[in-house]
Amino acid sequence: MRVREDEILRSNGKKGIYGVVEKDDSVIVLAIEDGRIWLVEQFRYPVQEQGLELPQGSWEREIDSPEVLARGELREETGLEAAEMTQLGMLWIAYGFTRQKQYVFLAAGLKVTKTQHDAEEHDLSARTVSLDEFEQMMFDGTIRDECTLSAWALYQLWKSRQR
Repeated sequence: MRVREDEILRSNGKKGIYGVVEKDDSVIVLAIEDGRIWLVEQFRYPVQEQGLELPQGSWEREIDSPEVLARGELREETGLEAAEMTQLGMLWIAYGFTRQKQYVFLAAGLKVTKTQHDAEEHDLSARTVSLDEFEQMMFDGTIRDECTLSAWALYQLWKSRQR
Protein backbone atom coordinates (compact mmCIF):
# COMPACT_ATOMS: atom_id res chain seq x y z
CA MET A 1 0.00 0.00 0.00
CA ARG A 2 1.21 3.45 -0.82
CA VAL A 3 -0.24 6.62 0.75
CA ARG A 4 0.35 10.12 -0.55
CA GLU A 5 -1.02 13.62 -0.24
CA ASP A 6 -1.22 15.69 -3.42
CA GLU A 7 -1.38 19.46 -3.45
CA ILE A 8 -4.16 20.26 -5.90
CA LEU A 9 -5.81 23.25 -7.50
CA ARG A 10 -9.57 22.78 -7.39
CA SER A 11 -11.81 23.72 -10.31
CA ASN A 12 -12.94 26.77 -8.29
CA GLY A 13 -9.35 28.03 -8.16
CA LYS A 14 -8.77 27.17 -4.48
CA LYS A 15 -5.77 25.13 -3.38
CA GLY A 16 -6.22 21.93 -1.42
CA ILE A 17 -4.73 18.64 -0.31
CA TYR A 18 -6.02 15.31 -1.60
CA GLY A 19 -5.08 12.08 0.17
CA VAL A 20 -4.71 9.02 -2.06
CA VAL A 21 -4.21 5.37 -1.11
CA GLU A 22 -2.77 3.18 -3.85
CA LYS A 23 -3.29 -0.56 -3.54
CA ASP A 24 -2.85 -3.38 -6.01
CA ASP A 25 -5.89 -4.77 -7.80
CA SER A 26 -8.12 -7.21 -6.00
CA VAL A 27 -10.90 -9.70 -6.70
CA ILE A 28 -14.15 -10.81 -5.13
CA VAL A 29 -15.74 -14.18 -5.89
CA LEU A 30 -19.36 -15.30 -5.81
CA ALA A 31 -19.09 -19.06 -5.33
CA ILE A 32 -22.66 -20.29 -5.81
CA GLU A 33 -23.88 -23.85 -6.17
CA ASP A 34 -27.17 -25.65 -5.50
CA GLY A 35 -28.84 -22.53 -4.08
CA ARG A 36 -26.02 -21.87 -1.60
CA ILE A 37 -23.24 -19.29 -1.52
CA TRP A 38 -19.83 -19.44 0.17
CA LEU A 39 -18.94 -16.75 2.70
CA VAL A 40 -15.88 -16.10 4.80
CA GLU A 41 -15.68 -14.58 8.26
CA GLN A 42 -12.63 -12.89 9.69
CA PHE A 43 -11.57 -10.10 12.01
CA ARG A 44 -11.25 -6.76 10.22
CA TYR A 45 -8.79 -4.59 12.12
CA PRO A 46 -9.85 -1.11 10.88
CA VAL A 47 -13.39 -1.57 12.24
CA GLN A 48 -12.41 -3.90 15.12
CA GLU A 49 -15.15 -6.37 14.19
CA GLN A 50 -15.66 -9.78 12.69
CA GLY A 51 -16.70 -9.34 9.07
CA LEU A 52 -18.87 -11.72 7.06
CA GLU A 53 -18.28 -11.33 3.33
CA LEU A 54 -17.65 -12.98 -0.01
CA PRO A 55 -14.14 -14.38 -0.55
CA GLN A 56 -11.96 -11.50 -1.71
CA GLY A 57 -8.47 -10.12 -1.64
CA SER A 58 -5.26 -9.27 -3.41
CA TRP A 59 -1.72 -10.55 -3.45
CA GLU A 60 -0.03 -7.21 -2.69
CA ARG A 61 1.58 -7.13 -6.10
CA GLU A 62 0.58 -6.34 -9.65
CA ILE A 63 -1.31 -9.13 -11.38
CA ASP A 64 -1.38 -10.13 -15.02
CA SER A 65 -4.62 -12.08 -14.83
CA PRO A 66 -7.51 -11.21 -12.53
CA GLU A 67 -8.86 -14.74 -13.09
CA VAL A 68 -5.67 -16.32 -11.75
CA LEU A 69 -5.97 -14.09 -8.68
CA ALA A 70 -9.67 -14.99 -8.28
CA ARG A 71 -8.91 -18.71 -8.47
CA GLY A 72 -6.08 -18.28 -5.96
CA GLU A 73 -8.13 -16.27 -3.46
CA LEU A 74 -11.02 -18.75 -3.70
CA ARG A 75 -8.67 -21.66 -3.00
CA GLU A 76 -6.80 -19.83 -0.21
CA GLU A 77 -9.90 -18.75 1.68
CA THR A 78 -12.43 -21.54 1.05
CA GLY A 79 -10.46 -24.51 -0.25
CA LEU A 80 -12.58 -24.48 -3.41
CA GLU A 81 -11.53 -24.94 -7.01
CA ALA A 82 -13.86 -23.80 -9.77
CA ALA A 83 -14.30 -25.51 -13.14
CA GLU A 84 -15.52 -22.19 -14.58
CA MET A 85 -14.90 -18.56 -13.71
CA THR A 86 -16.98 -15.81 -15.30
CA GLN A 87 -15.84 -12.22 -14.92
CA LEU A 88 -18.91 -10.11 -14.21
CA GLY A 89 -17.21 -6.73 -14.15
CA MET A 90 -14.77 -4.38 -12.45
CA LEU A 91 -15.48 -1.93 -9.65
CA TRP A 92 -13.49 0.83 -8.00
CA ILE A 93 -13.53 -0.08 -4.30
CA ALA A 94 -13.70 3.48 -2.93
CA TYR A 95 -12.51 5.90 -5.58
CA GLY A 96 -12.95 8.89 -3.29
CA PHE A 97 -9.60 8.01 -1.70
CA THR A 98 -8.12 4.86 -3.26
CA ARG A 99 -7.08 3.70 -6.73
CA GLN A 100 -7.85 0.04 -6.05
CA LYS A 101 -9.84 -1.94 -8.61
CA GLN A 102 -11.80 -5.03 -7.72
CA TYR A 103 -12.71 -7.61 -10.35
CA VAL A 104 -15.94 -9.51 -9.72
CA PHE A 105 -16.08 -13.21 -10.61
CA LEU A 106 -18.73 -15.91 -10.53
CA ALA A 107 -17.30 -19.36 -9.72
CA ALA A 108 -19.12 -22.49 -10.93
CA GLY A 109 -18.44 -26.23 -10.91
CA LEU A 110 -17.03 -26.11 -7.38
CA LYS A 111 -14.81 -28.82 -5.95
CA VAL A 112 -13.65 -28.83 -2.33
CA THR A 113 -9.89 -29.16 -1.88
CA LYS A 114 -7.79 -27.71 0.94
CA THR A 115 -7.59 -24.12 2.18
CA GLN A 116 -4.27 -22.30 1.93
CA HIS A 117 -4.67 -19.39 4.35
CA ASP A 118 -1.94 -16.78 4.42
CA ALA A 119 -0.64 -15.28 7.68
CA GLU A 120 -3.33 -12.56 7.78
CA GLU A 121 -6.07 -15.19 7.45
CA HIS A 122 -5.20 -17.30 10.50
CA ASP A 123 -8.64 -16.62 11.99
CA LEU A 124 -10.65 -16.93 8.77
CA SER A 125 -13.48 -19.44 8.53
CA ALA A 126 -15.61 -20.35 5.52
CA ARG A 127 -19.16 -21.62 5.31
CA THR A 128 -22.14 -21.80 2.99
CA VAL A 129 -25.56 -20.30 3.50
CA SER A 130 -28.70 -20.44 1.40
CA LEU A 131 -29.22 -17.58 -1.04
CA ASP A 132 -32.32 -16.51 0.93
CA GLU A 133 -30.30 -16.42 4.16
CA PHE A 134 -27.52 -14.48 2.40
CA GLU A 135 -29.97 -11.85 1.16
CA GLN A 136 -31.52 -11.57 4.63
CA MET A 137 -28.07 -11.06 6.18
CA MET A 138 -27.40 -8.19 3.77
CA PHE A 139 -30.83 -6.69 4.45
CA ASP A 140 -30.62 -6.90 8.25
CA GLY A 141 -27.04 -5.58 8.44
CA THR A 142 -25.29 -8.80 9.40
CA ILE A 143 -23.30 -8.33 6.18
CA ARG A 144 -22.16 -4.72 5.77
CA ASP A 145 -19.20 -5.14 3.44
CA GLU A 146 -19.76 -2.81 0.49
CA CYS A 147 -17.75 -5.02 -1.86
CA THR A 148 -20.03 -7.97 -1.09
CA LEU A 149 -23.15 -5.85 -1.58
CA SER A 150 -21.84 -4.42 -4.87
CA ALA A 151 -20.79 -7.83 -6.19
CA TRP A 152 -24.24 -9.23 -5.38
CA ALA A 153 -25.92 -6.35 -7.24
CA LEU A 154 -23.68 -6.91 -10.27
CA TYR A 155 -24.43 -10.66 -10.17
CA GLN A 156 -28.18 -9.96 -10.07
CA LEU A 157 -27.90 -7.69 -13.12
CA TRP A 158 -25.83 -10.31 -14.97
CA LYS A 159 -28.28 -13.09 -14.03
CA SER A 160 -31.30 -11.07 -15.22
CA ARG A 161 -29.73 -10.85 -18.67
CA GLN A 162 -29.08 -14.61 -18.95
CA ARG A 163 -32.72 -15.50 -19.52
